[in-house]
Amino acid sequence: MDLNLSGKTALVIASSQGLGYAIAERLVTEGTNVMISGRDEEKLKEKASELESRGLGKVAFQKTDITKIEDIKQLVSKTIEVFGSLQLLINNAGGPPAGAFEELTDDDWQNSFELNLLSYVRVIREALPFLKQQGGKILNIASSSIKEPIPGLILSNTFRTGIVGLSKTLASEFAPHNILINTIAPGRIATDRVKHLDQINAEKQGVDIEKVELTMKAAIPLKRYGTPEEFANVAAFLLSDANTYMTGSSFLVDGGMIKAI
Repeated sequence: MDLNLSGKTALVIASSQGLGYAIAERLVTEGTNVMISGRDEEKLKEKASELESRGLGKVAFQKTDITKIEDIKQLVSKTIEVFGSLQLLINNAGGPPAGAFEELTDDDWQNSFELNLLSYVRVIREALPFLKQQGGKILNIASSSIKEPIPGLILSNTFRTGIVGLSKTLASEFAPHNILINTIAPGRIATDRVKHLDQINAEKQGVDIEKVELTMKAAIPLKRYGTPEEFANVAAFLLSDANTYMTGSSFLVDGGMIKAI
C-alpha cells in the first residue's frame, strides 16, 4: 500500500528514543522529512544520522524541553525554516513518575500536567497555522490507561485521559481545515519506559523483573510485549493518506490486553 507520505514534513516530539524514535524511523523509510526533538543534543545528533542512513526522507533535529514554551516556539520555527512546511504532527512525552495518590506532591502534579498535557496543547497551538495551510494530521500518543487505569500510575491515568478529551474536541474544531487528529495508545510495548515500570513493580513485590514480565505477558492475549516497530506501523497508517475519514478517535495498540469495550 502506498501511504503517500513521501515529501511530507513531520514533527515528532520526544523522538530520540522509544516510541517517538520508532515513528520517526517508520516515516523516514516512507520518504517523509522528519524533525526530531528531545533534551539531549548529542543523542539527537546521533539518532538523526542513524535515521538518514536508513530512509529516503531528510532528517533534522532541535534540542527541546517541551515544558518550556520558548523551546516549543523555536522547534516549530526551526521545522518550517528547514523544510518549508508542516503536514504531520506527532505529540509525545516521557511518562510521569509512578506513585500512589498520597505519595505525590503538588509539584509532581504540576510537573506532570506541564509535561504530559499542556505540552501537547502548546505544540498544537504553535503548529496549527502551518497545518491549516494544506491540511494535515495530528497524532497524540497517550497510554492504554485511557481505557483502563493502571495501578500506581495515577498521574498518567489522569493526564493521558485529558489527551483524549483534547483530541476529541479539536477534531470538530479542526475539521473545516481538513486536519484530522487522533489518539494512539500503547499497551505493553518493549521500551525503556515499560522496563522501568516493570522494575519498580519487581522491587515492590520483592521478585525478579523476569517474574513481573511473565505475569504481565500472561495477561495479554498475544502473550508477549509489542515492539516499537509494530506501534509505529499503526501510527504511520493513521498519519497517511490511507486514513482520510477517521478523526477524534482513540486506537489501542496493546495485543488485546485491555478488556474494555
